[in-house]
Amino acid sequence: MRTSARPETLRGCPWPLARRAAALAVAGPLPVERVPSADAVGRTLAEPLAALTDLPAFDTSAMDGWAVAGPGPWRLSGRVLAGQDCAPLADGAAVEIATGAQLPPGATGVLRREYGRLVELPDGTGQLCGEVGPGQDVRPRGQECRRGEELLPAGLPVTPAVLGLAAAAGHDRLAVRRRPTVELLLLGDELLTSGLPAPGRVRDALGPLLPPWLAAAGAELLGSRYVRDDFGLLRDAIRHSPADLVLTTGGTAAGPVDFLHAALEATGGHLLVDGVAVRPGHPMLLAALPGGRCLVGLPGNPLAAVAGTVTLALPLLDALSGRGAAVAAGPTGTLAAALPGHPADTRLHPVRRTPAGLVPLPHDGPAMLRGLARAEALAVVPPGGLPAGEHVEVLPLP
Repeated sequence: MRTSARPETLRGCPWPLARRAAALAVAGPLPVERVPSADAVGRTLAEPLAALTDLPAFDTSAMDGWAVAGPGPWRLSGRVLAGQDCAPLADGAAVEIATGAQLPPGATGVLRREYGRLVELPDGTGQLCGEVGPGQDVRPRGQECRRGEELLPAGLPVTPAVLGLAAAAGHDRLAVRRRPTVELLLLGDELLTSGLPAPGRVRDALGPLLPPWLAAAGAELLGSRYVRDDFGLLRDAIRHSPADLVLTTGGTAAGPVDFLHAALEATGGHLLVDGVAVRPGHPMLLAALPGGRCLVGLPGNPLAAVAGTVTLALPLLDALSGRGAAVAAGPTGTLAAALPGHPADTRLHPVRRTPAGLVPLPHDGPAMLRGLARAEALAVVPPGGLPAGEHVEVLPLP
């Protein structure tokens, strides 16, 4: 996945540069697979999605009512339901028709049921009266697209709406990128997986938080493992991981049991990013591993780890998945209140949308998740902060 050159390690680099470095850490997207459409959700289109048929494939009725031929009044001559073939309609005739049914050849429009008036003639036949303009309430063949027309470009995630469009356009299988694989290594002797915190022990929040987020990014989680504070165990876990991306939590700083840097050196890893000028989360790191794999080291504090995920892990997964806009500027919003900034670093702050604009949420410390749990996005606050009323880039949360 990576080129053979060993780029210089970026240390304490600016936040936008770190995201670009993560997107460039792989040489290109993963291989293409053709899978049944139902198995493509969450993957990425590897080829443009083209229509295999006109949509609609034939003229259809947009309303319940009557298909009519020529000016009225019209004599009634039957009924057409969705899924039925229909005989040509002679001038001056009408047939009852259901929404979505094929328009009979010769029909010039559809008279809605609520606008039509039925009159019984002396001979017992029915006559329909009303006014219909040419083409009224008709969905003409090819109104949405023509056969061979590009509907969606490559690089888009396959959502339920994309599946529906693909099915309507005649597709049974889709060309998508292989899912990036991830192994999650949760580091630390202090982590508990159940019960209440105890002296010196804390509940692991990232084990439950990260897997659904990775799945939403299109990744396949090979597994989550808890690794004790032991250099050899961490070295071997990294060395033998088969994942495209090894994602670790904790151990990125220089504490007495922070072994990640040494384990990377021992496994032949090369640091691409070692620290980012962002708060929270500045001790995060990115490394290239032997065999074309990558490692993203997240800080152990929960909100700092989330910052590392959106800064390094998600752009890298987007690049592997072939999602071209991996580090494009996100949507913006208007701040309802001022957002203080760090003097020199970018700040990622949980915010919520309100009618007045984006509202910064409290409980935004590196070890806190209370603000994030109520947030809809992370605001990207440049050094120095932003006043109320200013536009700010936001990173939507899954």
